[in-house]
Amino acid sequence: MRSADILPLYPNGIDYAGPFSAALLAPDSPAPTLVTGPRGKRAEIRYNVYRNNVTVSLIGALSSIFPATERITGPDFFRAMARFHVRETPPTSPLLFEYGRAFPDFIDRYEHAAGMPWLSDVARIERLWLDSYHAADAPTLKAEMLSSVPPERLGALVFVPHPATRLISSVHPAITVFAMNRSAAPVGRVEDRPEDGLITRVDDEVTVRLLPPGNLVFLKALIAGYPLATAAGAAFAAEPAFDLSDAIGGMIAAGAFSHAEMETSNVEPA
Repeated sequence: MRSADILPLYPNGIDYAGPFSAALLAPDSPAPTLVTGPRGKRAEIRYNVYRNNVTVSLIGALSSIFPATERITGPDFFRAMARFHVRETPPTSPLLFEYGRAFPDFIDRYEHAAGMPWLSDVARIERLWLDSYHAADAPTLKAEMLSSVPPERLGALVFVPHPATRLISSVHPAITVFAMNRSAAPVGRVEDRPEDGLITRVDDEVTVRLLPPGNLVFLKALIAGYPLATAAGAAFAAEPAFDLSDAIGGMIAAGAFSHAEMETSNVEPA
């Protein structure tokens, strides 16, 4: 189907939707001349009311997607920041939960947030949390499956990630800050240090876990399709204190993978 077949064109070939929507997020622009009220009168006030409602709705959507980010900044700061983002990045989907994917990158560029360098990573965790929540359903790998594999063949297992599994790496304590601000409990000071996190969903509950050293490398390799032995080798190379048994137990408890199968080819990480 050609794009012209789905655009709201009138018989005279004029695209009314383009000017109407383009001015919605430009508060200083006048109402499109094609917008009229009863008996053909100008509808400037009506359009401005509608324009304000659209902006408020999108800011509200960002507030519901990024509650920890808003708690950190405070409502007034968040609304001001969100308003600039809304004007810069209009939605591309009619589903509001899809909105805000570019918001963390916007925070990186937002000069008034420069004093909170971990804020954008907290927002990234919140966006991944929502993506994990809406991911497809799938079974989770059980420990019994691994125990049924002969020990000499465990290293050849390839793991298939659960659709809801997400990873996050931050040079700041973003996972800790996220966890502290997803509730109404008091927050305290946190040592500025790098953190890695695993986001999964089990029984409709999304969980964000702080990963021990080496676990991010291990899980990335498994998710990329490398066998267990290769992933473990990469993790030990990155972190000599990596605990393989603890990592396997943690990923099973978290429901990070849906199943495992024997390797069919020999590949090495790049």
